[in-house]
Amino acid sequence: MGLTSASNGATQIITVHSDRIDAAMAIQFKEDMRSETETSADRVVLDLSGVQFIDSSGLGAIVASMKQLGKDRQLDLAGPQPVVEKVFRLTRMDTVFRLFSTLDDALSAPDA
Repeated sequence: MGLTSASNGATQIITVHSDRIDAAMAIQFKEDMRSETETSADRVVLDLSGVQFIDSSGLGAIVASMKQLGKDRQLDLAGPQPVVEKVFRLTRMDTVFRLFSTLDDALSAPDA
């Protein structure tokens, strides 16, 4: 599992460098997210544009990462591929996370 982090003003962008977030890598994903989000950025955008598949364990890992950020910080999702976006919509997680078609859309959106 590879994650990289960059800053854009007060927003931290974390890019997933894996085509899957599934049971085999969910624990590592949570640990990597915890390490990457120790900064004090109020908003984190998770760039999922390279992720082609996510299962319930991967979804759970993203939810756990959101909870780890706490109530004062926000996790938004950018660039989900159609299959990944469908998982978020079918599980109604699109009501929990703000989903943006592209990273640019996420960065230009006002904070919620």
